[in-house]
Amino acid sequence: MSQSAPITPEDEVVDLCRDLLRIDTSNPGDGTGPGEAEAAAYVVGKLREVGLEPDVYESDPGRQTVVVRIAGADPTRPGLCVHGHLDVVPADAADWQVDPFAGVERDGCLWGRGAVDMKDMVAMILACARDLARTGTVPPRDLLFVFFADEEAGGVKGSHFMIEHHRAVFDGIGEAISEVGGYSVTVEDREGTEKRAYLLQTAEKGIAWLRLNAHGRAGHGSVPNPDNAIVHLAGAIERIAAHKWPREYIASVRELLDGLSGMTGVGWSDEDLDELLSHLGGAAGFVRGTLSDTANVTMLQAGYKQNVIPQHAYANVDCRFLPDHEDHLMATIRDLAGDQVEVEVLHRDIALDSPFGGDLVDAMKAALLAEDPDSTILPYCLSGGTDNKALSLLGIVGYGFAPLRLPKDLDFAPMFHGIDERVPLESLRFGARVLARLLRAC
Repeated sequence: MSQSAPITPEDEVVDLCRDLLRIDTSNPGDGTGPGEAEAAAYVVGKLREVGLEPDVYESDPGRQTVVVRIAGADPTRPGLCVHGHLDVVPADAADWQVDPFAGVERDGCLWGRGAVDMKDMVAMILACARDLARTGTVPPRDLLFVFFADEEAGGVKGSHFMIEHHRAVFDGIGEAISEVGGYSVTVEDREGTEKRAYLLQTAEKGIAWLRLNAHGRAGHGSVPNPDNAIVHLAGAIERIAAHKWPREYIASVRELLDGLSGMTGVGWSDEDLDELLSHLGGAAGFVRGTLSDTANVTMLQAGYKQNVIPQHAYANVDCRFLPDHEDHLMATIRDLAGDQVEVEVLHRDIALDSPFGGDLVDAMKAALLAEDPDSTILPYCLSGGTDNKALSLLGIVGYGFAPLRLPKDLDFAPMFHGIDERVPLESLRFGARVLARLLRAC
């Protein structure tokens, strides 16, 4: 009787991702939603299936984080945390071509909320952890696999809960990898030759989620009122929206632009980036978001009846700041808001900036080049944020590395928090191979 071939991470990553997509872990950020318990139970079951014994930590009912450690050959080396988050942002099925929680396979892709952010990477992590356990492989150093809750609401019930209440989980860990890096973009040089670059995330902007609270005098809608809270708020919003934030090119951004310029033959300057960034396709939006601090109004609330002028009006603003810019951003927002609008901080988190060098970066590059030898790896700064922020408070240096070789015509980056989120099956298999290489070598 012939023996069946051993199961590899790429053999099961698609099925794992499909199963995860079919579990609704929507996180509206207001304490409602189904939570991560069902997905956490699925992860626990898959880890136990291969002999691992994970721990589960619950911050609130249903808000669960799963952790398992695989001991490495050299316990004196700082370990590596490989982490993902189980929650996703909500999705309105009416906007989608498919049911966002059905895990539909279509046109060579898996469709569903979280296919990009970030159940694709969670499936890769799970597949690789299972492979190490199933084969009895001892990695070079300790590997800590963590499946966090609550990343989409800033990690208060997930990564921050873990470092505040279960810090010992991360003892001996020195570095981390997670989402939003390692994916490819296809660019053309001036002669029309296509080249592929992988964007390895080395930095990320800080977060300041703010609420503008405008106060005024309530009154009848038929009576002139110079102290209208809605008008005060509208003025603050207009000033914030019109503000031109000064540009600053941090090291990772400058290195990305220089590398892209070398690949395409297109130069760039402070005044002219449009032609160069056009070669990045949908990823250009992420890069534009890292050229300066930003502030975007995302929510509005005011009034309760047509003929009543309310005494209060509110707006939420999503601010992202470059490293060392938080104080300047907050002072600028308060100045723009004006005397009649109070600025309240709902959530804040730090900016990160890690070196594009060292053993881990070299290992990530090598793992990618082993699967795609003609490609280029460039650093970049993420305009959003990840759970690496929380881990950095423990001195853990984090990177974004969710490796995906993507087809040229897939507008990938705009699908983060977008509609019709999907990931190619072959990209998942590629990512599983790359991540498995990395974890066996680093």
